[in-house]
Amino acid sequence: MPMQPAVALLEFDSIAVGIETGDAMVKRAPLDVIKAGTVHPGKYLVLVGGRVADVEEALEAGRLVGSEHLIDEMVLPDIHDAVVAALVGSRATGEGEALGIIETSTVSAIIEAADAGVKGARVTLREIRMADGLGGKGYLLFAGPLAEVEAAVEIGSGRVPEQIVASRVIPQIHAEMDENLVADGRFRKRIRDVSE
Repeated sequence: MPMQPAVALLEFDSIAVGIETGDAMVKRAPLDVIKAGTVHPGKYLVLVGGRVADVEEALEAGRLVGSEHLIDEMVLPDIHDAVVAALVGSRATGEGEALGIIETSTVSAIIEAADAGVKGARVTLREIRMADGLGGKGYLLFAGPLAEVEAAVEIGSGRVPEQIVASRVIPQIHAEMDENLVADGRFRKRIRDVSE
């Protein structure tokens, strides 16, 4: 999914307005990609990617049409490759002496925090989890040397302070806890795995 050099995401509390806004955005500017859909709890996301000027033009159209129902937004004029990979579902291995966690109240904020953290520190972005099954929230996992993970969490959290639910740095995470992070993160699935 080509999402460089620029990506923007609008997050709405109305599905109807989200659909109308996505339509207005793609009609306003030529985009390389537009992906839109529902997430829990009843929100609608519109993600667009392409040339910076085109994405900014589409974003302006989106703001005009959907401003009354806009929950959050983000625009990244030069998104990091690791964030693109995480958005499409890639998960990296968690090598390093520390684990960093950022939890946000919106999907837009977790993407912004991830981009800022990987650009500002020498860490691996293990994964980003977004919205569905999380009540609309998002969280990410960073791995690497303790000082770098601390820096990534501070930088990422500092990028979206109003949307931070919590952030933590865990030195030397226990192997059994890390196994839970590597597996499917949904609790019911983890319990079902035990019974099988």
